[in-house]
Amino acid sequence: MTSVKEQEAIRKLMVFLQEWDSAHKVARSHILDNFIKSNDGKTEPELELEFSQGASLFLARLTAWLRMIYMYSTCLKNLLKSISIFLSAASGYRYLIEFVEMGGVLILLEILGLNHLKEEDKRESVKLLQLIADAGRKYKELICESHGVQFLTKFFATSNSAEAQEDVQVLLDSLGCGNPKYQNHVYKSLVAVLPRASPRAQQLALQLLGVMQDVVGEAPSVLVEPVLGVLGSVHLEVQHEAIQLLKVLMGYEVRPALLKRLVALLTPPTKKAFTCWKETTKDPTALCLRKPVLEYIQQAAAAKTIGILAKESAEVAEELIQLKVVDGLVVAVGNLDHLASQRHASISLEYFVHTFPFVEECVKKALGHTLFQHFMVNIPETWYTKMDPVQAEELVSNIADISRDRARTHS
Repeated sequence: MTSVKEQEAIRKLMVFLQEWDSAHKVARSHILDNFIKSNDGKTEPELELEFSQGASLFLARLTAWLRMIYMYSTCLKNLLKSISIFLSAASGYRYLIEFVEMGGVLILLEILGLNHLKEEDKRESVKLLQLIADAGRKYKELICESHGVQFLTKFFATSNSAEAQEDVQVLLDSLGCGNPKYQNHVYKSLVAVLPRASPRAQQLALQLLGVMQDVVGEAPSVLVEPVLGVLGSVHLEVQHEAIQLLKVLMGYEVRPALLKRLVALLTPPTKKAFTCWKETTKDPTALCLRKPVLEYIQQAAAAKTIGILAKESAEVAEELIQLKVVDGLVVAVGNLDHLASQRHASISLEYFVHTFPFVEECVKKALGHTLFQHFMVNIPETWYTKMDPVQAEELVSNIADISRDRARTHS
């Protein structure tokens, strides 16, 4: 027989549950507010004491209501926070199992895919998914099997909330580690998201790819273009993370392909391809097309990266020389339309000249006597400012002549 105290506790629980069942949206919102204030941080035993050993009955009602209203953003944030109290409760593993068995994972993922919902609601959904993933490999696999990586990377790429993107990064990191069945899927999804992600998401994705590289063990060739694409970002923090990832990738089989494309970026298409809009429209104030600017940014970033990678490894430096990196750097130095290209190419070129004696003769022939003297006696950040347009044209012509000479010699 139950004691009078236990009977009273059960009666209070039944009254509370009946109040919830009969309440409309506003009343339920008030109940959720009170629940969060009173129970945040409680353990499983404490929640059971609060609900007279019937906490699961309330969790079942919360999950059922979530299934009914998640598409309409009705009290969604507080509803998800209330469920989080159960799933995060110490010793509350059974609550997590109950939520998952009621289809909770699928609902949380669908919330991420609904464009009309608020970012703060989606962030709460990500936090709940993190609690589920933290429960072990079985739950990580469940999230992935439910197309979770696709939902997460899409939200990751398009979110306007830096905090939400950081939460997604942590969750993707969790799904990619200790989850061998799906780690490659997470990795490739991050690569695929790079071209269409926001700058902050690109930065975080690059960081995560660098962390995951050792776990995955193999760098696929599809990585080359997306990483080099974001290398040309106007956001320096994105460029920095791309360079850090490229340093990691130098230890993998994809290195030759990356180096070849990096050297190619030093020589953008001819200026004839950079047709300005104002030349094809009657509006004299129209801006030029962005393509040449973006390609020059990529050229400067490639010149900078090449210098960093060469200084990291003599072996990489020698491979770059074989790929005619010196010719490309000289072309970039002659790009009077983009000072950043000239500066970074000059710094990298100085390293090759002073490290490899045989490079000096090549550069001397390409630059000509006057420019070469400026190059040798001035600091690399400023010597190119003494170059005029005629000298720049001659420099590019000299490189073309040297390349033809090499081709004939090789033949």
